[in-house]
Amino acid sequence: MRWTTSRAPAPVDNGTARASSSFDVGPKGPGSWRGRSLYGNRVRTTVALVASAAAGVVSALAFDPLAVPYAMVVGVAGLLVVVHHLQPRRARVTLAAGALYGLAFMAVLIWWMRAVSDGAYVALVLAQVPFLALAALGLRRAMRLRWWALWATGVWVGVEMLRGRVPFSGFPWGRLGHTAIDTPFESSVRYLGVPGTSALLFAVSAGLASLVIAFSVRRAVGVVAGIAAATVVCAVLPTGVAGPSGTRQFSLVQGDVPGVFLTWPRGEIFGLHVAETRRLADDVRAGRVPQPDVVLWPENATDIDPLQDANAAAVLDDLVADLGAPLLVGGILDGPTDTTALNAGLVWTADGPGEKYVKRRPVPYGEYVPFRQQLGSIVPRIDRDIPRDFVAGEDPGALTIGGTEVGDTICWDIAYDDVVRDDVEGGAEVMVVQTSNAAFTGTAQPDQQFKISRLRAIETGRWVLVPSTNGVSGIVDAHGDVVDVAPRQQPATLSASVPLATEQTAGVRWGREIGWLLVALGVVGFVGRAPRRR
Repeated sequence: MRWTTSRAPAPVDNGTARASSSFDVGPKGPGSWRGRSLYGNRVRTTVALVASAAAGVVSALAFDPLAVPYAMVVGVAGLLVVVHHLQPRRARVTLAAGALYGLAFMAVLIWWMRAVSDGAYVALVLAQVPFLALAALGLRRAMRLRWWALWATGVWVGVEMLRGRVPFSGFPWGRLGHTAIDTPFESSVRYLGVPGTSALLFAVSAGLASLVIAFSVRRAVGVVAGIAAATVVCAVLPTGVAGPSGTRQFSLVQGDVPGVFLTWPRGEIFGLHVAETRRLADDVRAGRVPQPDVVLWPENATDIDPLQDANAAAVLDDLVADLGAPLLVGGILDGPTDTTALNAGLVWTADGPGEKYVKRRPVPYGEYVPFRQQLGSIVPRIDRDIPRDFVAGEDPGALTIGGTEVGDTICWDIAYDDVVRDDVEGGAEVMVVQTSNAAFTGTAQPDQQFKISRLRAIETGRWVLVPSTNGVSGIVDAHGDVVDVAPRQQPATLSASVPLATEQTAGVRWGREIGWLLVALGVVGFVGRAPRRR
């Protein structure tokens, strides 16, 4: 018997057919294998894989040093198109495409990690690749469902949240929501949090992808109108201080570093910050700088524990007396054992040491060494460069300094949603990011981190003060605008009258719930079954 097929006559469009939404994926929509493609048949697998890697590179261009607006939105749209075209192929091909996207994206994004070592760079890139491969697989499954953009948005945000938590303390870098800064979409983070902002930008990517996958004039009008409406709404959303409640005068000290990272003689970085703080005290007495209510030092401003060293404690006592203001010291404190240490922000007042915040998200293989016993003999440099493991703190960084509630974070802490949220919920009226980016001097890492700090200012409705050892030290208002920034790689001091905030924004209050709701949508997209084709 010979099997034959015949083509059914095409239906006549008499103008009564329902207009398809940009995100509607019925039997003829962009999620269907029979969707009309602008490029005809599926692209060859090799071309699709190359396109996936190219999309990863484009996505990374959204971040410093180039910081091309909307580049990641375009890159993610490109990945969606590739995933769609790979639907007839086996799932492992989609996994490969996602892995190539992740490899290209991370390799460009965190090129600065080579400043630590080539091995650390390669290891971190490879550790992130499986997450992006998983994202591609989830997108593949979501794009087979009706209203695929909704479920795919959940998949993308869910993977961002996952890689921000594991392995170890996670790596919440390079999120789609981070690219909203300096665009009209940046205001959305105040109302949706970073997960919701990632979702909003992903929706834009999905709209663009739908035009490539199944172009029509009606669809184009709908997508353009939707993107334009979202842009206008975000552009007019109010930002600023959440519940203003007076002001405080802050001074930020940048003492610089004594040479190449990890070559500093003990105590020299402490001496540099003491010297710059004494210059600040002289300027205050001379009337060149307003009397500060609080003085901030950066992370690692002292490598001598003043709680154990009487001479260092005496120096801090003298500084506080000279300044007439309390000091938030960033220092390396001794841990509970001889082989551990604490990366901490320590309040120092006229009465001596007070409250302290211990960094909650120490960096694996930067501040502590998982599997040290197994790796020490393989990589001797680990024991040399990281002789003690930093112990993670458990309590939020809401500290009382001079009658002001300060939300302290240390370096990469600022990239973690829960660390920032817990500070604000703990009563923080202003946010502080004590940081030392000396290991990444001359790279894009300090600028990428500073952009995250700016986004947090909008999200929390609070000014963000960033004292750094050698840059970027800066002051950011609650609109995310840079009020002042210090010159890099030299001693400097910044001073500003800072409005305090007492209320919580919607992004802080509901950001966690929005994130988990998106995760739930992603789970539906990952496990949902596509309707059978008739």
